[in-house]
Amino acid sequence: MSRIGKLPIAVPGGVDVKIDGQKVTVKGAKGELSLVIADPIRVALEDGQVLVTRPNDERDSRALHGLSRTLINNNIIGVTEGYTKQLEVVGTGYRVQQKGTGLELALGFSHPVNVDAPEGITLAVEGNTKITVSGISKQAVGEAAANIRKLKKPEPYKGKGIRYAGEVVRRKAGKAGK
Repeated sequence: MSRIGKLPIAVPGGVDVKIDGQKVTVKGAKGELSLVIADPIRVALEDGQVLVTRPNDERDSRALHGLSRTLINNNIIGVTEGYTKQLEVVGTGYRVQQKGTGLELALGFSHPVNVDAPEGITLAVEGNTKITVSGISKQAVGEAAANIRKLKKPEPYKGKGIRYAGEVVRRKAGKAGK
């Protein structure tokens, strides 16, 4: 039995969970998220808890059991607390500015790079080197942060680029001088 999949999901106060067949809709203070659960997995709401069950022990059912439970739990956390990711811009002359809802980044290119915030995502700037990506969907926040990081990944010699807060960049030794 899946150790994660068999755990019940507690529904906190102020959160409304609706189950319509395979569609699970979670509504909370920060917004509303919906999710379609893969076919063999069953979801039920009992006594203020969401229970995720599987009909058999086939490989596909076992794989989807824990995944489905975690996706529903992530949606519940998202509509109550929300998710954030921190990014840091490292490098001489590298900086970021807020432009409306988006960002304008100076990353050593001959032109500034403009990034628009995807729907449901909030981009904020602290100082001129820290970016905060926040929203209610864990997947959307992670994808938006990865797309910003992809603009200029940290390079291994000087460590310049955009990195996640706390990310350790493996450094290489430069050319050996004579």
